[in-house]
Amino acid sequence: MKKIAPVLWLCIVLCFIYVPILMLAVYSFTDATIVGAGINGFSFKNYINLFANEELRDMIVDTVVLAVVCATIATVLGTLGAIGGFYSKKTGKTLLRAANQIPVVNADIVTGFSICVLLIVLLGVDKETYIPLGVGHVVLCAPFVYLSVLPKLKQMDNNLYEAALDLGATPAQALFKVVLPQLVPGILSGFMLAITLSLDDYFITTYTKPSTFDTISTYVFNATKGGQTEIKTALWALSTVIFLIVIAVVVIMNVTSAKRARRQEKHESI
Repeated sequence: MKKIAPVLWLCIVLCFIYVPILMLAVYSFTDATIVGAGINGFSFKNYINLFANEELRDMIVDTVVLAVVCATIATVLGTLGAIGGFYSKKTGKTLLRAANQIPVVNADIVTGFSICVLLIVLLGVDKETYIPLGVGHVVLCAPFVYLSVLPKLKQMDNNLYEAALDLGATPAQALFKVVLPQLVPGILSGFMLAITLSLDDYFITTYTKPSTFDTISTYVFNATKGGQTEIKTALWALSTVIFLIVIAVVVIMNVTSAKRARRQEKHESI
């Protein structure tokens, strides 16, 4: 029983996580309009509607562009913050780590409303400029990049940076040629996590987005609330596509990390 119970518990948890997603994926290939209704036959109608509907295409492209741009900025800021905090003195390191934890623990609705008050109300920034929306997503994503890069810094040999300086490299050369290559796995993980957070965010986007702009999260909420059946079922197809892309990215990252680890072990053994 001691061996069976943990496996059984793990299977139950995995079922709660993945069975609803798999059900949604199955129904995305049918003519059904309600999840749980009888399946009359398989169809690609929802996928055709997803890519044929201009409004849906524009919404998806806008969401992806926003996520990539904000994730890139957040990755740069989060990586520099992690490096700066790691090499700072104890007091500065502690303060920076505590300041980074606040946006992570804080509720998204508080962050979104605070940015709205600061930029739009107090500073008079126009929402239609996309600045509040971009700032909100960067504030949301950068702390998670920091948390992804910091463990790689702790695993890195601190003598490498000092050795590069002793061999004549400038601090900038040591940073870009020695430190950053060691942090690539953490930076990539932080970048992918930032994209996921940006794609998924609803509350910050709702408070800061321009009136005519929608991301996947805000569009899905409005579409399902409005009861547009054709749009709703097309969004089932979109959810399935996103899930498959996430699986592909995770598999590729794991395979790449495993190959890199084997190469490193082989190099160390030599």
